[in-house]
Amino acid sequence: QVQLVESGGGLVQAGGSLRLSCAASERTFSTYKMVWFRQAPGKEREFVAGISRSGGGTYYADTVKGRFTISRDNAKNTVYLQMNSLKPEDTAVYRCAADPGPGGIVFTTSSRYDYWGQGTQVTVSS
Repeated sequence: QVQLVESGGGLVQAGGSLRLSCAASERTFSTYKMVWFRQAPGKEREFVAGISRSGGGTYYADTVKGRFTISRDNAKNTVYLQMNSLKPEDTAVYRCAADPGPGGIVFTTSSRYDYWGQGTQVTVSS
C-alpha cells in the first residue's frame, strides 16, 4: 500500500509562488497515476491537476490552467505541483492521491482514489 507525504505548503502573498511535493513510499511509483486535489473550508474537494504514469500527459482544472504545473520524477518517487500567480481563492488544503489502476485515464473525481496524503495547507493573503 503506497504512503504519500506532502510538503511545501505555507503562507504566501497574492501573486507569489509555491511548490508542493508529494513523496511516495512505493518503488512502483511509476505505475501510479497521480493527482492533486484541494479543499477550502466549507467547500467540496476539487480536482486541481493530474499526471500520467510517464509524465507525458498532464491535466488541469480550468481554475488553475496556465498558473499551475504538475510534474513527476519517477526516480525520486515524487510528484510536484508548481503554483504561480497565486490568488486568495487558491487557499485550501492540498492533497495528493495515487491511482494504481489499469488504463490511462486520469480521473478527476476524488472517489476514484484510495491512496491519499495527509495534506498541506496553502494560504494566499491578499
